[in-house]
Amino acid sequence: MILRRFRPEDLPEIADLFSDTIHRVNCRDYTPEQIRVLAAARDRLAGNPDFFLSLYTIVAVKRGKIAGYGNIDDTGYLDHLYIHSDFQGQGIATAICQELERYAFSQHAPKITVHASITARPFFEKRGYRVLREQQVERQGVLLTNYEMEKA
Repeated sequence: MILRRFRPEDLPEIADLFSDTIHRVNCRDYTPEQIRVLAAARDRLAGNPDFFLSLYTIVAVKRGKIAGYGNIDDTGYLDHLYIHSDFQGQGIATAICQELERYAFSQHAPKITVHASITARPFFEKRGYRVLREQQVERQGVLLTNYEMEKA
């Protein structure tokens, strides 16, 4: 596996990975209506390379395919961490998250924060994050549960 910085030409594959992961992985924890709303962000992401370029975005490539990606800002807010459904459980999320945390702490972020999905919460807890609060976020009139978490 290779970890590298995001390139604009990655965008179509990343947008598909984002949608696929929500439909095939997050579906364990969210209703079909919630999945529809979560995956609706795919088109917004596909047309917005500046979003990925404005953050420290890392892409994991395995067997010539983007297996996952994640990004974080200089303050330590970890925004995205998505692993393709075909590459779950192979340590890719751990490798990406380690690099994102390393970067944020090198920028003197005092802590890492994330709004973790129900699906991602156990992953972050195993990495030493603690839940600050459960929250309900409204998107397109649909409530979604996630967890505000942090790691000092």
